[in-house]
Amino acid sequence: MNNQRFESGLKKLKEIDGAAGEKVIDSLAAIAPDLAKYTIEFPFGDIYQRPGLDLKSRELVTVAALTALGHCQPQLNVHINGALNVGCKPEEIVEVIIQMAVYAGFPASLNGMFVAKDVFIERGIITT
Repeated sequence: MNNQRFESGLKKLKEIDGAAGEKVIDSLAAIAPDLAKYTIEFPFGDIYQRPGLDLKSRELVTVAALTALGHCQPQLNVHINGALNVGCKPEEIVEVIIQMAVYAGFPASLNGMFVAKDVFIERGIITT
C-alpha cells in the first residue's frame, strides 16, 4: 500500500478525521485490506484532493449525503467529527441536517440529528 495516491489520501484522512478515520481503516485490515486501501485512495487520495471545494464544503456535503441515506450512522458520526475538525460550526451541521428533512424525509433527518447530538455531547459542545 505504498504509493503516492495512498500516501496523499492517508494524509488527507488524518487531516479531516484524525484517529477516527484511522480506526476505521485499521478495523478493515484483518478482513478486507483492499477495501481499506480503496477507501484511502479514491475518496481521500482523489476526490478530496480536487480544488473545486474546500474541506468545509466537502464535509458539509458529506454530512448531507450520509444523513439523506438514513442508514449510515457510524459514517455520519465520523464525518460530523470531520466537519468540526475542518472548521464547520455546529450550527452549520444542524442546518444541513434540518435541510435534509425536505429532501430525505423526517426519519432520515431525525436519525442524523441524533448522531449530531451524540457527537456534540462527546465533544462538550452541548450537554445532555
